[in-house]
Amino acid sequence: MQNIAINAEPLFIMNNELIVVVGPTAIGKTKFAIELAQHFNTSIISADSRQFYKEMSIGTAVPSKEELAAVPHFCVQHKSIHDHYSVRDFENEALLLINQLFKKNNKVILVGGSGLYVKAVVEGLDHIPDIEPSIREKLNKNLKVKGLKFLVDQLQELDPAIIESIDIQNPRRVIRALEVVLSTRQPLSTFQKHAKVKRPFKVKTIGLSADRAILYQRIEQRVDAMIANGLIEEAKGLFEHKDLNALQTVGYRELFDFFDSRETLDSAILKIKQNSRRFAKRQMTFFNNQMVVDWHDYSTPREKLFELL
Repeated sequence: MQNIAINAEPLFIMNNELIVVVGPTAIGKTKFAIELAQHFNTSIISADSRQFYKEMSIGTAVPSKEELAAVPHFCVQHKSIHDHYSVRDFENEALLLINQLFKKNNKVILVGGSGLYVKAVVEGLDHIPDIEPSIREKLNKNLKVKGLKFLVDQLQELDPAIIESIDIQNPRRVIRALEVVLSTRQPLSTFQKHAKVKRPFKVKTIGLSADRAILYQRIEQRVDAMIANGLIEEAKGLFEHKDLNALQTVGYRELFDFFDSRETLDSAILKIKQNSRRFAKRQMTFFNNQMVVDWHDYSTPREKLFELL
């Protein structure tokens, strides 16, 4: 990963273009983004929120040392799981990086499957009013006493539109959606329909996709490779920090349940594959509903995609 001096002074010119690469997990975004960056002799900013943390490598499919060395990468393993790092923090950091990188090249690559983080850079964040602390406290108490299913059922009733776009197995995501609707009397989904912020650079968003059967096969192969490469050992080393927000992630949560003797190893691995498929479905739902994406099959010849850009 490269380091860069960030200059807050804006240098935005309208012939500058941010090329955004999105798509579901395991589709091949990293490889394509590197080929794209090499073609345009430019740099990559990661918008994969799971790859920000230096303690997590195998389970987040961080680019290899060879891939990181192929082109300059930013926002990869630059934070600790103990750091507070919000979507807004990323938005601000990414915009400053883009500003600096445009001084060297009028094209910059943003790649990642974390839709909200991508959207924050491209369109700006939604403004959500402050949350009443008492509501958050009550929801956390309900989580401990009544369980996650109780909260998910409540969210299904109050904001069914948000269910498809968040990880309902992540208690923090469910509580966040519930505390918004209970504090504001408006569903979280309504705050995701604001007018776009006009960025002072052009944006081209290209998405990689595949038939469902092919995508699911790629996901299963990736999970098997992660297990073979030491994911169980990596998760075991993070087990004592399992309640941290950064670790509420597919691939780690399931193994934490295995370490807690709530799952067998085989069932935990099956659940990683199942939850990864669900995650891919949510990613596609978000990108299709929340953004304008030029979709192409993942096997499309690279020369054709380069020409389009």
